[in-house]
Amino acid sequence: MDLATCRKCGKLFNYIHGERLCPNCIKETEEKFKQVKKYVYDNPTAGIDKISQDNDVSVRQIKKWVREERLVFSQDSPIGIECEMCGQTIKTGRYCMDCATKIRKGLAMPRPSRELDIPAPNTRENRMRFMKN
Repeated sequence: MDLATCRKCGKLFNYIHGERLCPNCIKETEEKFKQVKKYVYDNPTAGIDKISQDNDVSVRQIKKWVREERLVFSQDSPIGIECEMCGQTIKTGRYCMDCATKIRKGLAMPRPSRELDIPAPNTRENRMRFMKN
């Protein structure tokens, strides 16, 4: 554990992991999240600036919740953020479906060919060994 200064209120606290916020500020942020989530549910066509003003939350924080996929907007909502790769407007997450598919395909391991599936010959080195007491 380390001592850290809360980014929001400036108090010292025991930092374990995650954001550098004290427990009180984390609790306050979670309460704001619940408030914003309910507001978005009740007002699906509200813009991001309106949500920010009515709930006293920064636009940056709202976009962070959207990127974390904690907050999702309906398809008819005017709110959208840009895909981090191509800039296309998306409703939640970091990447559009096309870019996410490209990333997944790029990270996929190629399957070995059948020629590589030849079993090892039964030699003395490949046998199981037992220890004697």
